[in-house]
Amino acid sequence: MLFIGGLGMQEILLILLVVLIFFGGKKIPEMMRGLGQGVRSFKEGMDGTSSEKREETTSEKPGEK
Repeated sequence: MLFIGGLGMQEILLILLVVLIFFGGKKIPEMMRGLGQGVRSFKEGMDGTSSEKREETTSEKPGEK
């Protein structure tokens, strides 16, 4: 069974074990929480940018740029 980029189950488990040993059990939830907040912030930023562009295009009158 292949996962991401040809990595198998054994390779994934080995990577997770190394991460657990390297960072420790207490630090991993903090890192994941920070990663989730970063992704959420990025999505909100992208939504804000697209809504600003929509507002600009709807507020322009025909023939104006």
